[in-house]
Amino acid sequence: MNAVATLIAPRSTVLDESAVLSARAALVALGADAGQPDWLAPGTACDLPFGNLAPEQAEAAIRHALAGAALAAPTLDVVAQPAATRRKRLLVADMESTIIEQEMLDELGDYVGLKDRIAGITARAMNGEIDFRAALHERVALLKGLKEEVIDEVWQRATLMPGAAELVATMRANGAVCVLVSGGFCCFTGRVRDWLGFDDDRGNALEIVDGVLTGRALEPILDKDSKLEALLAYAGEHRVPMAETMAVGDGANDLPMLLAAGLGVAYHAKPTVAAEARARVDHGDLTALLYAQGYRATEFRNEFHGAPGRQP
Repeated sequence: MNAVATLIAPRSTVLDESAVLSARAALVALGADAGQPDWLAPGTACDLPFGNLAPEQAEAAIRHALAGAALAAPTLDVVAQPAATRRKRLLVADMESTIIEQEMLDELGDYVGLKDRIAGITARAMNGEIDFRAALHERVALLKGLKEEVIDEVWQRATLMPGAAELVATMRANGAVCVLVSGGFCCFTGRVRDWLGFDDDRGNALEIVDGVLTGRALEPILDKDSKLEALLAYAGEHRVPMAETMAVGDGANDLPMLLAAGLGVAYHAKPTVAAEARARVDHGDLTALLYAQGYRATEFRNEFHGAPGRQP
């Protein structure tokens, strides 16, 4: 069988056998050859091997079957894909609202009393309603006059997205290259890189003169095209076929790289992004990306030593 569908439940939900059997029956009803369920984590994640059916048809059929059977479908994630290349050798990850829970520019805005205004611009840009580059310049301009040391204070607010440590540690332990490519700022991407052990990071730069933010972001601006270019560049540098790459992000500026990657995952993404991405995780945490690659829960690693520059 040349394909596999993975059913994944978030931590608050139990994936039971009846849901798996309903999903398998839906594949058989469409004429697929369906193998026996293979549990990657009891009650949490299960593989369904299949053949003679396109992955996108399989995913749609499973989602429809679970919804029709009222088997908690709204709280399950489903990823269907070719089996041969599901284990990825390159991860390119967005940072904000993906690897960490915050949007750090919004948090900086809190120090000038404009968090809600900046967050509103961020939300519109991430949903593709306004141009990312213009939105970035508009938000950074509002930070003019902020002292540089505020960056260290804001860094204390950063928290990891659940499953982030396991995702990076497990993939790296199995030989994958993991890089962080963010439309945010390198004053934070470098710290997250060191926190989790990413191999590399890319981000934008804030202009700082005499210890004060000028309200300008330095060119070149890392945008949606730059993210796609980074994916292609890292794949070429490490000789990884595109089929063996994974990208993950939540915003409109992530979409080009999500569509180009072997498996592009819209993670708790904005509606326009979730609608276009080939795979999406709406409910689970980042360990869903490991289950999608066929890792078992017993294979997960979690190795990091605290965040650089953070207070104990």
